[in-house]
This record gives sequence, C-alpha cells and structure tokens, in this order.
Amino acid sequence: MNPPSLIFDCHLDISMNAMEFNRDQRWSLEKIRRCELSGGALPADAERHRARNTVCFPELRRGRIGIIVATQIARYASRFHNLPGWRSPEQAWAHTQGQLAYYRAMEGCGEMVQLRTWPEVEAHATRWQNATAEEAAKLPIGFLLSLEGADSILSWRHLEQSRADGLIALGPVHYGPGIYGHGTDDEGPMPPIGHELLKEMERLGIILDVTHLCDEGFWDALAHYQGPLWASHHNCRALADWNRQLTDEQIKVLVERGAVIGMAFDAIMMVHGWAHKRSRPEDFGLKIEKICEHIDHICQIAGNARHVGIGTDLDGGFGTEQTPMDLNSIADLVKIGPLLAARGYAQPDIDGLYHGNFFRFLREHLK
Repeated sequence: MNPPSLIFDCHLDISMNAMEFNRDQRWSLEKIRRCELSGGALPADAERHRARNTVCFPELRRGRIGIIVATQIARYASRFHNLPGWRSPEQAWAHTQGQLAYYRAMEGCGEMVQLRTWPEVEAHATRWQNATAEEAAKLPIGFLLSLEGADSILSWRHLEQSRADGLIALGPVHYGPGIYGHGTDDEGPMPPIGHELLKEMERLGIILDVTHLCDEGFWDALAHYQGPLWASHHNCRALADWNRQLTDEQIKVLVERGAVIGMAFDAIMMVHGWAHKRSRPEDFGLKIEKICEHIDHICQIAGNARHVGIGTDLDGGFGTEQTPMDLNSIADLVKIGPLLAARGYAQPDIDGLYHGNFFRFLREHLK
C-alpha cells in the first residue's frame, strides 16, 4: 500500500502545550524531552507526562500531518469547583486570547498558517500532497481553529469575534459542569443559555463538536442544533466502557447526520478498565492495533468507511505513559494504514481515514 502523502488530525492542543507546559513546538521531540528531564516549570499535575510528549512541529512534518484542527481551551471553575480552571469567565476568555496570540506568533515565523475556507484547505492540502519529504520538512502546518469548552464565551459578541478570528468548530463543554451544559462525568440536559449558544453557532456557521457532551446533553444538543456536527476526538463505548465514549446509538445518529468521528489515541479511551493515574499501556498490551477495532466498530455500524477519521488528542494532558506502546511520536500514525490493509481495508478507505472523510465534510460545510 502507499504511505500517506497527507494526514489530517482533527484535535491537537498545540497552544495549550506551548502556553501551559512551556513547550516550544519548533523544537525536536528529543530536545523538548531533554529540557523537561533537566527540570523546568511544568505544573504539578503535569509531572506524569514530563518528557513524554509526542507532538512537535518536526514530528508533524515527518508524519505528513500537514493540516490539523488546533484548539483553544480554558475552563471556568468557581471557588468550590472539583476541577482546575479559571476563577472567572473573563480570565478564561483572556487565556484563550493568549492561545490565539501564540498561533499568530507561529504564523509570523512561518511555522503555521491558518485555514479558514475550503479553498484554502484544498490549496494547502495540494501543497503537501505534491511535496517531497525534503520539501514537506519546510512547509507550514495548516490549522483550523476550534474551541474546546465554551466557558470563555462571555457574550454573543465574543462569539462573533471568535468567528471573525477564524473559529470553525466549538464544543460547548469539557469535563464536569460548565456554563453552557454538562460534560464528561456529569449529567443533565443543556440549560437555556446552552440552547441559545447552539442557535448562535448555527447562525454563524460554526460546526458543533459533540465531544465531551454527557449523554443527556448530547441528545438535547442534537435536538436543538440542525447545522453541521462532528466528534473531533471520540472513540466507542462498546470497546472502552466510560461515558466519555460514544454509544452505538450515538454513533448511528451521527452517521445519519453526516458527521465524521475522529479516533483518539488516549489509552483511557481505547480499552475497558483503565484506572486513571494507575494503569499502564503494558498492563493491557495496548498497541495501535486497538484503534483499528474502534474504526471497525464504527464502520460496521455505518455500513461503510466514510464516517471515521483521526483526532488524536495527543499531548492533551497526557503523554506516552497513556498511549499505545508502539506510539512514541505522532509520526507513528503512519502505522495505521498497513494495519487496516491487513484487515482488508482498501486504499481509498485508508485515505478516507487519513484525511478524505474530514475533507469531504469540510468541502460541504466550510464556507
């Protein structure tokens, strides 16, 4: 089979790693790890993944991951909130603007380029697909902007500003309770302000990312939003029994609505029975092959291979202590193709997983 000329990753926390974990994404993987091994200002809750990062610009280029969805993320956490976050939504907004400033700085030095429309995505994809390995090593990483959790949206004027800044997708919630709804490990339908958010998103042409919506919130959101939707980084509950994952019924309705589901490479989202902060990939013999089971599961439900893609979430608050044993770098995504081919997947289906399915979605919905 042919190696991929281009991979699209629908969920990477590039700016969070730069701003919160102090990782210069221009450095090599080895240089970042060596720097962290020698000390440095990682937050206390990041000690588990010190020197275990998998993402940086050189590795993205080496793996032909030339277009990504890059996030902004900032949770509001009131004084007695169980999860970490900012003490006011205004602080959360300011933090997302700092993350946006990081992307602008990376554009300024030629490392990244923002893509806002389908023609821009198509043109950038063509550059990558026609580039030699030597040429790809110098190409900028194309990025589409998304917001994970909407706590930082202070008003509809702020949402309009974000749209003008190029925001193309938004997930209303993250973990636990949020201003606009209930996320992972929480429960309940969306509040009235959440319904208003969905209405404004639909008006502005912003894609709804259903990732992290609790079960009630998922069904409530789909009932109130008729625009385009995807699941940027979401696996199958049938294979990883946690409310963070999609049930078969949720997968069915996403397929009916034309969504694409991005496969995540966080071990806790790949296997049954992972104990957070205690389990190790070795305990499960976990390898990239496992993600093929999630891909198969979705394809069997859909009856085709048109609704699955990649949304790794790599370095999303974890590192190689919580990834498949044979994934040391995001460039190892190239291993998926041969694994799928061995299962009988044809080259067009593999290309669809690598980029084609999300590109078809964007061609239709990104104006």
